[in-house]
Amino acid sequence: MNTPFPVGEMIVRREILDGREWVSYPVQVAADDGHTLAVYLAKNTPLTFGTGDFRWGPHPWSAFEHVWQSDGVLQLQRPGDGYAVWARWDGPRFEGWYVNFQEPMRRTPSGFDTLDHELDMWIPGDGSPYRWKDVDDFEERVRSGGFTAEEAASVRAAAAEVADLVDRGAGWWEQWREWRAPVAWESPSPVAPTPSQPH
Repeated sequence: MNTPFPVGEMIVRREILDGREWVSYPVQVAADDGHTLAVYLAKNTPLTFGTGDFRWGPHPWSAFEHVWQSDGVLQLQRPGDGYAVWARWDGPRFEGWYVNFQEPMRRTPSGFDTLDHELDMWIPGDGSPYRWKDVDDFEERVRSGGFTAEEAASVRAAAAEVADLVDRGAGWWEQWREWRAPVAWESPSPVAPTPSQPH
């Protein structure tokens, strides 16, 4: 079992592409039982982008101000899952769940690593039907060879898994609907990324 991170600790979420950091930023631990890791990305959190050439080009967020501009989000991820579920708010109002399909998280001493896989799902908080996002971007990445056949199949399998959970009303993330971040967790200072090692 992984050693859990203490609640309130600032850790680093990194996306690793071509063996290097594509983007990284600090998040604060909301809960960690050694399996499900819940972290909070606060508004105005500084974002650090990797330099040099990447096979996918620069990170798409790097074209904007290098801070998280939306309201804070709670990111929920479990080892082995090809996705994370992000709780989104508009001020105090819960908006819904944003499912970010990504590489299964890999814990490091300073946080965890993953890589976004383009495809997303939006699950409105009012119970209206979910909808897919960035499908064309995902399919273009597949067509251009950005994903291997195995990677593409893995993303599609994760998407089918999440759709089935939603259709059955079995979303494990629903227990976090009423969670709210402590006020003191707003706008963290930058955290320097560290080399990837098993945690």
